[in-house]
Amino acid sequence: MSFSTILAIGLGGFLGSISRAYIVYISNKTFISDFPYGILAVNLLGSFLIGAAFAAFTLHNFSPETKGFLTTGFLGALTTYSTFAIESFFLLQTSFILGLLNICLNLFGSMFAAACAFKLFSILLK
Repeated sequence: MSFSTILAIGLGGFLGSISRAYIVYISNKTFISDFPYGILAVNLLGSFLIGAAFAAFTLHNFSPETKGFLTTGFLGALTTYSTFAIESFFLLQTSFILGLLNICLNLFGSMFAAACAFKLFSILLK
């Protein structure tokens, strides 16, 4: 891996983690609840964006730096399944229904978002 790719991944991670913190902050201020709407939002958004990115990657030639910046860097830092895991664990301890809802929406919603974006951007980018 080249040094420029490593820098691109690092910059993407920097911007992705700041974006995640901001989205979670705004979501938690907007939707005051025990349910982690902010983490759900970043996971669904990140899954949608990675679907779009991979559709673009399959149809057009992108540099390793661009791919690394977008996927490993930005989207890797934006989405947060480690936080999802611990929040689901805590929700399951206090409310089985909210915990299960969180797990299902994140898991199936993320896959659906990624699939929709892949299909949509495969059509749009032809």
